[in-house]
Amino acid sequence: FHGVVRLALGWAGWKMYLGRPERDNTRCSSMQALGSALIASRPKEALLVLETNLSLRRRGSNDEENILCAQGNLAGCLTELKRYDEALVLEREMFERRVSKFGVSDENTIIAGTNLSITLLKLRHYEEACTFLRDRLLPVARRSLGIDHNHTLNINLYMATALQSMPERTRDDLRLK
Repeated sequence: FHGVVRLALGWAGWKMYLGRPERDNTRCSSMQALGSALIASRPKEALLVLETNLSLRRRGSNDEENILCAQGNLAGCLTELKRYDEALVLEREMFERRVSKFGVSDENTIIAGTNLSITLLKLRHYEEACTFLRDRLLPVARRSLGIDHNHTLNINLYMATALQSMPERTRDDLRLK
């Protein structure tokens, strides 16, 4: 669902599960759904909801995946608000935690790395984005997902964007390791 329907479902879920204990997974999931629905139309309000959700997840959940998902949604909201420096901090932490918990070849780890590189590009950290994509992310995506997988193709696109934006690039920058 999207638009007003998604927002209505987000509010309905929140109202339905509000009475549950603070650390209840269904309550937190409904809060996350509401925050995600709010991002498009009211990102400042979404930020408050998603910050609260992450705080509750960190205090009450032993499920690292739920915490990382909440952190990713918060980073996405910060990006929507053009608060890229704050989003970058969260995305770096998320990527490293995913690598240590699930491994670098995990698809969600690759997605987190891609999101990190997008934020680097938005901040115009082209050299860092290029190095990260070329040396750390692209070889793993090719090996674990395949060269024609959508995520691998997107990584290639972001690397090309980084290279194109670097006026001091050389032929060596184009070579994959």
